[in-house]
Amino acid sequence: MGQLSFLTGEVVLAVSAVLLLLVGAFGGKSGVSIVRYASITALVIFAFAGFIINGQGTAFGGAFIADDFSHYVKALIGLTAAATLWFSRDWFKQEKLDQFEYSILMLFAVLGMGIMVSAGNLLSMYVGLELQALSLYVMAAFNRDSLRASEAGLKYFVLGALSSGMLLYGMSLIYGFTGTLSFAEIGSVISGQEHMSAGIIAGLVFMLAGMAFKISAAPFHMWTPDVYEGAPTPVTGFFAGAPKLAALALITRLITGPFGEAQHSWQQVIIVLAVMSMVIGAFGALTQTNIKRLLAYSSIANMGYALVALAAGGAAGVSGMLMFMSIYLVTIVGTFAAILQMRTREGALEGIADLGGLSKSNLPLSLILTILMFSLAGIPFFMGFFGKWFAFAPAFNSGLTWLVVIALLSSVIGAFYYLRIIKVIWFDDQAHEFVKAPRSLAVLSSFSAILLFPVLLLPVVTAPTRALIEAAASSLF
Repeated sequence: MGQLSFLTGEVVLAVSAVLLLLVGAFGGKSGVSIVRYASITALVIFAFAGFIINGQGTAFGGAFIADDFSHYVKALIGLTAAATLWFSRDWFKQEKLDQFEYSILMLFAVLGMGIMVSAGNLLSMYVGLELQALSLYVMAAFNRDSLRASEAGLKYFVLGALSSGMLLYGMSLIYGFTGTLSFAEIGSVISGQEHMSAGIIAGLVFMLAGMAFKISAAPFHMWTPDVYEGAPTPVTGFFAGAPKLAALALITRLITGPFGEAQHSWQQVIIVLAVMSMVIGAFGALTQTNIKRLLAYSSIANMGYALVALAAGGAAGVSGMLMFMSIYLVTIVGTFAAILQMRTREGALEGIADLGGLSKSNLPLSLILTILMFSLAGIPFFMGFFGKWFAFAPAFNSGLTWLVVIALLSSVIGAFYYLRIIKVIWFDDQAHEFVKAPRSLAVLSSFSAILLFPVLLLPVVTAPTRALIEAAASSLF
């Protein structure tokens, strides 16, 4: 029972998913709402279970790791998933897609993410990855009557299968050259070698390439714009946050654990991924007219910024990545809650031009979007600026000055397309009259904007978040 307590959050999700599947199937019309709110409750329990139990150790022969790092990352994943599930309810009702299966899929996806974050060997890592991935493929194509959604799901599935193949090949090389699946034992084998074998290096590169797909890091980003545009908007909001953090956390556990002694090998791969992601993401967004495609390229660039922090290595790099991702998740959840309010009597809108003159008809939403865009652009002294500061500082301190310069130039280019949205909102002629937004969307987008507003930055950046992040980062070393 002692070891099982480490998996309290995962057990809650698994049991909830199975039971709620029955409730949805036999609960009639009220079953959808029951499943949704019960799922949100399960996700919140999952988010805080690690802190409440405060388990530290391993379970099932080292296959599952419970530490401060996993507790903090799972809290972010659980809260992000709960928020996106909450703000999606009205959109699905309006689009006549309100089905209980969506909530169940999210529970299984987050369960997979929890296993990923706490993985202690290659087998549990892959099980978590695939449980997450299979759920996300279905969520992308959830609107079966939409050709765009079906195309998005198919592209995601095909390219996801390719990335899984690369990941499996890398795992097989690692297993073949070390003779073990355990992260701890792989680390012992590598630390005992004077020169790391070419097979292990090749396996590491293939594994990082497979996981780069999961965070849509260039050059493995090809799926991102089409999937973001084609998937239902609430699903896109979920894709932009929790799965990225889970994959980044898994990469972090790999490069600080079994491959901690091989920094000279993985650092080069991380740097290449970071540079390509920042450059391709920044320039790719410049020509976009659909706000979801723009945010797809924005997410590619932002994953590059997170990788800049990881490239620095050490607890400072992990801490910088976690701080950046914490702020990014708040921003992206608020942004998609705001985008879901782009609706006229004819239906939902996604074009940047559709925001024209929004300030003349909906001042609160205009202010919220302005704050969110300023934060994404990294304008001082919004929270997004401090997120990039925490991400870039470890790289600068570790001597990667040229990488920080590229990151800053990418941020300057990125500021253009965020400021373009603000210009459309405040200075263009009015394009549409949006209908009144559901309260859940208005509250969530407003709350995100308040958290990102500079007046309130000190308590958010310093205590208790900083303390939790530093404890999470140091637990890996």
